[in-house]
Amino acid sequence: MDDLKSALSVHGITLPSLRVDVPSFAGAHSRTAGLVGLGNCNTETARKLIAALWGTGRADGSVLLDLELAVEPAVVPELRRTLRARLGVPCADVQLCVTELVGNVIRHVGEGVPVKVRVSRIGGRARVGVSDPDSRALPVLRRATADDETGRGLALLDAVASRWGVEQGESGKTVWCELA
Repeated sequence: MDDLKSALSVHGITLPSLRVDVPSFAGAHSRTAGLVGLGNCNTETARKLIAALWGTGRADGSVLLDLELAVEPAVVPELRRTLRARLGVPCADVQLCVTELVGNVIRHVGEGVPVKVRVSRIGGRARVGVSDPDSRALPVLRRATADDETGRGLALLDAVASRWGVEQGESGKTVWCELA
């Protein structure tokens, strides 16, 4: 519901302006009009709606990078260089997030796995998404101890991103984050 509220707010629509508590409508089966009906959609429809609203069909949204590649450690430095060149501005936080998300796919799903990396601009924010075909290997934010050699990637992402999450689909998942 938070993602839906955020996606709608980019378009100037705030759910409180509907004078309806949308979560209370989630189980209602009566026909409703307009945006109030969004509360009646199932989870899959809500995900599709969020994806459409976060997509590039808006006047203020633009795709800065949209790549499909098979991941392996050697592609990570090239991906950072491509981001710097494409964005044309200092983008250390975006590079860090893409690197950590792609690194997680390599570590937890496997080398050679096909992924889609998308970086887009939404208003004054950057949105990073890394999609892979394994819907079972979900990211978990851990608190690494001083002696742990791994487990800090999502903590770094969590520290620099304003928010992050996972969208699961039938053919995999997308781990995304947003940066100011």
